[in-house]
Amino acid sequence: MFNSKSKSDNEIVSSSSTATGNSLIGAGTTIKGDISSNGDIRIDGTLKGNIIGGAKVLIGPDGVVEGDIEGNQADVLGTVKGKVVVKDLLTLRGKAVITGNIQAVKLQIEPTVTFNGQCHMNGSSSAKEEKGKAAIFEMSTDSARAVGE
Repeated sequence: MFNSKSKSDNEIVSSSSTATGNSLIGAGTTIKGDISSNGDIRIDGTLKGNIIGGAKVLIGPDGVVEGDIEGNQADVLGTVKGKVVVKDLLTLRGKAVITGNIQAVKLQIEPTVTFNGQCHMNGSSSAKEEKGKAAIFEMSTDSARAVGE
């Protein structure tokens, strides 16, 4: 990030930051295309495309995503029309509307959320070996039932 001189004053040593930046799509902005980032991503506008995030993906209360979302974690307060796949925690909060399948290791859903699709819960690889297969839930705003045990 900054250059500094070594003790000999002739040699320049460069240090670089390994931190990744955050990406924000603001309210009133519409993007058509896919987004890929190693940092956090926040969508408060509209995205007509897919998101591949290396960290956390946040869809704000007015955010709309028409496409698939993939990331380590996701927090959805807006609208998603597509598949959501996260490697850790998926949180659905507020007046979120999800139309599509979701897949996560951990899931939090507030009662005010509308979710229509299937939910696949995957544990760690050792838990999968012990249980044989992950539970699959089919959910709508009215009911939830286990499928395919």
